[in-house]
Amino acid sequence: MTSPMSKELIESDPKGQHLPPLVKLALELGPLGLFFLANSRPGLFAPLVPASILAGEQAGIFTATAVFMVATLVALAIHYRLVRKLPIMPLVSGIVVLVFGTLTLVLHDELFIKLKPTIVNTLFGVVLLGGLAFGKSLLGFVLDSVFELDAEGWRKLTLRWGLFFLFLAVLNEVVWRTQSTDFWVSFKVFGVMPITLAFALAQTPLIMRHSPAEKDERS
Repeated sequence: MTSPMSKELIESDPKGQHLPPLVKLALELGPLGLFFLANSRPGLFAPLVPASILAGEQAGIFTATAVFMVATLVALAIHYRLVRKLPIMPLVSGIVVLVFGTLTLVLHDELFIKLKPTIVNTLFGVVLLGGLAFGKSLLGFVLDSVFELDAEGWRKLTLRWGLFFLFLAVLNEVVWRTQSTDFWVSFKVFGVMPITLAFALAQTPLIMRHSPAEKDERS
């Protein structure tokens, strides 16, 4: 028999397999770290990329794009190997990386890889806020969440993350349009990730207030 509390919960398969937080973080940061390294030191990857990519003034960003594409595929493969599934956000982000990375290299235009964060963040922001408009809190599905919240908690958290994704999209547009490519790469690696982690940590009070486990302990 299902209890009223369990009916109220909206969760993303909490009994399913999930990566340990440190492993998940490593798989997210690994490709970004290689992206930064390849942009600043493209010569290190000379044996792994075609000579045409290493030629010219844009050798750094083109090499970084190629390395980022391969590293993203490897990270997705490791993720699937460990838990036999691919959460929606890394999968969608990976597909956009491959599509826009390919356009960047084929057309020799760095614009496409710079647009990738804008497109991904806008997509997730619109999906989350659009879901709320139809009474659906999709955050657990998008972020592969392992915690449980009551319905009000999921609605509030989904709204916050939806707006945050749109903020990241606008921020990416401002940075790449006003700064150099090297600055954009550095900001993508050392700016966006700390901002995201800080935002996620700031949601801890809300999560604790709306967690059934916390409510049971207080009752």
